[in-house]
Amino acid sequence: MREQPPYLRIADALQERIASGEWAPGDRLPSRAQLARELGVGDNVVRRAQELLILQGALEGRAGSGTFVAEPRQRLRLVRSRAREDRGGSPFQADMTSLGRRGTWESRTDAKVPAPADIAARLGIAEGDLCVRTSYEYFADGKPIQLSTSWEPYALTAGTIIVLPEGGPLAGAGVVGRMAEIGITVSHFTEQPEPRQVSDEEASLLGVQRGSLVTHIRRTYIADDGRAVETADIVLPAGLCELVYEVPITP
Repeated sequence: MREQPPYLRIADALQERIASGEWAPGDRLPSRAQLARELGVGDNVVRRAQELLILQGALEGRAGSGTFVAEPRQRLRLVRSRAREDRGGSPFQADMTSLGRRGTWESRTDAKVPAPADIAARLGIAEGDLCVRTSYEYFADGKPIQLSTSWEPYALTAGTIIVLPEGGPLAGAGVVGRMAEIGITVSHFTEQPEPRQVSDEEASLLGVQRGSLVTHIRRTYIADDGRAVETADIVLPAGLCELVYEVPITP
């Protein structure tokens, strides 16, 4: 019989100590060096065991703080649908309200940012054309749950009251509502989801372990005249969010 890899044995040992109540949710684990000495293995074995338990949701890595026993977190079921957009306002806020959660976000907007090649292609503009870029961090009941970077052609909104997505009288109204204010009707959106590993910066912002999986969605809003009016990269921790697509059937 093939011997169990050392990191799996250590993962089981750590799980047993959590199950026994030695470490409660929210407790910080001893350092890797200390655990390695206690368990008679190398630091790398403890690291792999902890990374496995983080991916499984039993532990939580916090950049600069250490590894903690994870608080029980329900996986959020997020519905992506046309009806969700038609309601207006912030789609994220609508998601959180439907789940009985308190949805909040922080944002930073930079105006007149040259469009990188991939963003320009998605917006149908020339590389280097100016855009309004807004970076978002979203929270469910105060815990990080989603990241997003939005790009809008500066030429589209320059000189209007909606040029800053999170400023002015329509702050936080959502792309559909804001564009309607300047006479642009958003008719549909496209989304391209794909799994990938989290980047180091994303892991720090989301409070997840480096190397864990996220769902990366490339979303683009399109007006009724065919123009792309906004595109965004949305990042969701795969272990915390379940995506469901609701597609209407037209008779």
